[in-house]
Amino acid sequence: MTLTGAGAAFKKLEITDVVKSYGSKCVLDDIDLHVSHGEFCTLVGPSGCGKSTLLRLILGQEQSDQGSILVEGQPVGFPDPYRGIVFQKYSLFPHLSVLDNVLLGKHLTHQRWWMPWRRQSDWKEEAMSLLERVRLAEAAEKYPHELSGGMQQRAAIAQALIMKHPILLMDEPFGALDPDTREDLQIFLLDIWEKEQLTIFFVTHDLEEACFLGSRLLVLSQYYTDDRGNGPSVNRGGKIVADHSLKNSAGSTVIKDQVEFRDLIESVRREGFSPEIRQHVDNFNLNHPDSFRTLNEY
Repeated sequence: MTLTGAGAAFKKLEITDVVKSYGSKCVLDDIDLHVSHGEFCTLVGPSGCGKSTLLRLILGQEQSDQGSILVEGQPVGFPDPYRGIVFQKYSLFPHLSVLDNVLLGKHLTHQRWWMPWRRQSDWKEEAMSLLERVRLAEAAEKYPHELSGGMQQRAAIAQALIMKHPILLMDEPFGALDPDTREDLQIFLLDIWEKEQLTIFFVTHDLEEACFLGSRLLVLSQYYTDDRGNGPSVNRGGKIVADHSLKNSAGSTVIKDQVEFRDLIESVRREGFSPEIRQHVDNFNLNHPDSFRTLNEY
């Protein structure tokens, strides 16, 4: 095995040589990723490349077949409050109001019966501020079944953000939202990320969203070549075929209309989304300073 790139420094998250299969199907193939504190990583790729699988491995919901995943230098283990997640489909408790759903994490991680009244009052004020920002303040006392799908997803986002998890995983959280609300929440999430110095992994199928939000854009794809040859007997899983360092802050959406921004989107599309355009592993666009790659002998 050979190692190229950085890879040696201590990082917030260290993924090295990770492989994950389901039965005979390889989904993730030698994934290498080191992430520093405070990065906003957006993850894109074609259907079936393993984006959600990678998030589940980082969360600890599943285990890899090979390789290592370290969080703050320790094996990833099972899910814990250090890592929060917003799923593609909202996850609210039907018997709790919107406000109580948002506050649930606070109550579960603290002993509520001895918590000072002032602390609980502060939590409620923070929860209402988040609900105001996601346009749900007037629905605070409603129950999930009284909300539309988009409203439920906004409540789930507020539920995760109030916990300020050091690592926040988001699996297409804005997919069910209308364009105006989606763009508003993009800016809101960037603002929260900068203020709280969160480390975020954000899976999306929307390339514009990925290029706008990320400080780092990861392209995961099964469309590449290596020295194993071709044909149905070659069981390739997704690899990180591009790793872009982006300049980003909670700024104006005007950037979306700039030529450089549109060119980046087209570049990402070519790098990972076309079965007809397959880069060799030696030519992956891994230009981020923390990029590295393990190459196993096949």
